[in-house]
Amino acid sequence: MNAERKRVVLFLCTGNSCRSQMAEALLRRHGGGRFEVHSAGTGPHPIAERTKQVMAEVDISLDGHRPKHVDELLETVTVDYLITVCGNAEETCPAVWPRSPDLQRLHWPFDDPAAATGSDEDKLALFRRVRDQIDATIRSWLAEAED
Repeated sequence: MNAERKRVVLFLCTGNSCRSQMAEALLRRHGGGRFEVHSAGTGPHPIAERTKQVMAEVDISLDGHRPKHVDELLETVTVDYLITVCGNAEETCPAVWPRSPDLQRLHWPFDDPAAATGSDEDKLALFRRVRDQIDATIRSWLAEAED
């Protein structure tokens, strides 16, 4: 791999409305410009308002983010790391990623905050918990990569 090229990370989930959007934004924050970061879904939905809210709580704006179908990136983006953040995406993501012979696949399963039940506060608590879990996982992954 060209040492000057940024490593490309794609976070993939089903809806590209919660977990993968959070992961994209958090890796951009913590990656120090070392990565080109994307997110997509196998069946995209609009970004959840609670996703935007909990990211704003940690001073990350999702302005300019939009849900994308994985097919938008399949033929055009060379990916170094394909990270699925839900079981459905792990099962349905493309088996072969064109132009990415050295693709590393990782699976980081997180609860689906969009499926939260209960009061508004209960739902918001799950979004926050998942955000914090994604944040911790990304920080740990980056620390391992530096070793």
